[in-house]
Amino acid sequence: MELTMTLILMIVLILLNIPVAYAMIAACAFYFLTNDSVVNEILIQRMLAGVESFPLLAIVFFITAGILMNHTGITERMLTFAQLLTGHMKAGLAKVNILLSVLMGGLSGSNIADAAMQSKILVPEMTKRNYPTAFSAALTAATSLITPIIPPGIALIMYGYIGNVSIGDLFLAGIVPAGLLTALFLVLVHMIAQKRGFETSKREAAKPKEILIASKDAILAILLPVIIIGGIRFGVFSPTEAGAIAIVYALFLGFIIYRKLSGNQLYHALKESVTLTATIMIMIAAGSAFGWVLTLEQVPQTLTEYVTGLIESPTLFLLVVMIFLLLIGMFVEGNVLLIILTPIFIPMLQVYGIDPVHFGLFFILCLSVGTITPPVGTIMFTTAAITKVKIEDFLKEVWPFWLVLIIAILAVAFIPQISLWLPRLFS
Repeated sequence: MELTMTLILMIVLILLNIPVAYAMIAACAFYFLTNDSVVNEILIQRMLAGVESFPLLAIVFFITAGILMNHTGITERMLTFAQLLTGHMKAGLAKVNILLSVLMGGLSGSNIADAAMQSKILVPEMTKRNYPTAFSAALTAATSLITPIIPPGIALIMYGYIGNVSIGDLFLAGIVPAGLLTALFLVLVHMIAQKRGFETSKREAAKPKEILIASKDAILAILLPVIIIGGIRFGVFSPTEAGAIAIVYALFLGFIIYRKLSGNQLYHALKESVTLTATIMIMIAAGSAFGWVLTLEQVPQTLTEYVTGLIESPTLFLLVVMIFLLLIGMFVEGNVLLIILTPIFIPMLQVYGIDPVHFGLFFILCLSVGTITPPVGTIMFTTAAITKVKIEDFLKEVWPFWLVLIIAILAVAFIPQISLWLPRLFS
């Protein structure tokens, strides 16, 4: 009875537009206060235990490193490099948008940061080249979803920490799916450009010397994910230590190499990282307490028995999970679902023989779709607000990108080699 009332209270608070993390904390407080079998102080203990973890420092470090990178002039260098590679093609600037998402995703680890940055920098330029602003906003929002699965994606770290899955393997596993999604987006944009006449006139391709010069400016930043993955896989440092190294590397580029980072910018970058980190940590703390309540009530065990008794095929299980995540992701923020559902799904994977690394990529991709779907889509609202696009216009332009994302999800779900090839190659 207490659990039922707790869930009802949480849903009501969310419907009243209370932030999900605070709604979970309030619901958990109600559970502890009304349940005589548990001590009230356990709520605070579970929240603190949820964030008092060495691996979680990786989130703090990588967020800080990504924000520092944005203050070092990296964005402009990456943009120049991307324009030289694809700017001469049909729909060149749209393809630059996609490529920049890949390049910046390997630095920021945050899809919202990626979407916000490109909405400010690229969308106005695309509008000048006669792209509809709504299309540019939809493209920017959709391509930012590559970020969560590129190392050092924050979602990969959270899933690995909560599910006790190797973060190094997850980093490797995200590379091929990210490449697949990038290729699908490039093909889609090319087809749309052909049909709607976006930048169909070819421009002169950049000369090898120009590309070489631009690559020299960008290569030091592009090397960061390579250093992180290589160091983790060869046992030089842990994922958490890799985050600390990323900060030192960002400071080295900002102060010594590019000389674009000032003391004032450093202050604002650290302030921004503290704000973003606090938001994520509050969600993890709330999710930890709520997860403890679910475990105490044996919800994961009960659901595992029910689902495995109802569904025998791993294929059908993945299909049902995909539909469930796409629907619930429309109403609940992805990071919250990641925190709540990971402990529930992990026991089921053992029954179906599904590799948790493979499932993690599938899981995160499914949750990502919810960020560009109403009514709660965080990235949809972020890009629409910055570009001043009406939500209805955004939705008219984004639906082809939904289809591409679903194709990518199905491919990752039913071709495990896409996500498991690199982890197995380097194991």
